[in-house]
Amino acid sequence: MRFGLSNAGVAVSLVPLSQGFQGVRHAPRAECRPETMIPEVVMNEGQTLSSTSIYRGRVLEVEREQVLLPNGGEIELEIVRHPGGAAAVALDEQDRVCLLRQYRHAAGGWIWELPAGRLDPGETGQTTAQRELAEEAGLVAGDWIDLGSMHSSPGVCTEVIHLWLARDLSATEQQLEAGELIEVHWLPLSQALDWCLDATITDAKTLVGLYRAGAYIRSALELLSEDPGC
Repeated sequence: MRFGLSNAGVAVSLVPLSQGFQGVRHAPRAECRPETMIPEVVMNEGQTLSSTSIYRGRVLEVEREQVLLPNGGEIELEIVRHPGGAAAVALDEQDRVCLLRQYRHAAGGWIWELPAGRLDPGETGQTTAQRELAEEAGLVAGDWIDLGSMHSSPGVCTEVIHLWLARDLSATEQQLEAGELIEVHWLPLSQALDWCLDATITDAKTLVGLYRAGAYIRSALELLSEDPGC
């Protein structure tokens, strides 16, 4: 399996995604809907009734909240407040993706990840992705495409991770932080997607980022095949 967009001589950015990641085009949803639809239940938004900080660390804060649910019920929740993060799917001209083999004590050892990190105060998702790609992988990119965002663990944590496709790559100086144990590897995107399926890759942001990047490129190739003159 090979995507071949680079070899086609067409830049990925030819496919407009001004409103973020849209994925592969499908037939209109209405054509696939069954005749009998389940009625949509409209509820109000939830509301925080009270909040108590029970832990404040260097990166995270944990709060105990009393919450009024949209259905009128009340529940006590422990919420982890996180500033959010960003990750970069860096793809070279040979359709290889940059993956990091990184030691993660909380995960019990070495895992495969995209270059990524948390948002510093005042940063946008793209700014963070650019900074982390340079610091962790020693790369800068001339072309950035928004692949949308994701919630890493919405049951307990507020973290939102912003995903970006990075192309037109060039080298820069790697600047690892103290305590970061990272190996930089290059794999064909098709192989990385196989690793998503066979659970070689288990990190959530990496799974979502690779799948969305693959879908984006397939969509661009479909557009090219429909209109070779575009």
